[in-house]
Amino acid sequence: MAGEIVHIEFPSTDVDRATRFWGGLFGWEFGGSAMEGFDYRMAQTWPGSGAAVFPADERDGHPRFYFDTPDIEASIAKVRELGGEAAEKQPVPTHGWFSACTDSEGNAFHLWQGDPNAA
Repeated sequence: MAGEIVHIEFPSTDVDRATRFWGGLFGWEFGGSAMEGFDYRMAQTWPGSGAAVFPADERDGHPRFYFDTPDIEASIAKVRELGGEAAEKQPVPTHGWFSACTDSEGNAFHLWQGDPNAA
């Protein structure tokens, strides 16, 4: 559904500690790394949505929210039309497309379009 939060990322200093925290708080079950060569651990939070923790040297104290869109290119154009900024779409192979954005007030967010054919 357009505008639904479908994914949240938590940049972390200590991924083990972060998975214990979020798993302990909400009962989320994180799997092993979902990416080869990078410690990116995911949990399903609700059917069709999830969360991830990963190591990050740069953290601003805020999670990264991904909002669903049925047409990422149209949504990128709409962000720009409304005074925000949107990067070109980037693939997550076999999963979908994302775009890092900011709204008209500088708040960071991401757009997400699921697409098993993304490459």
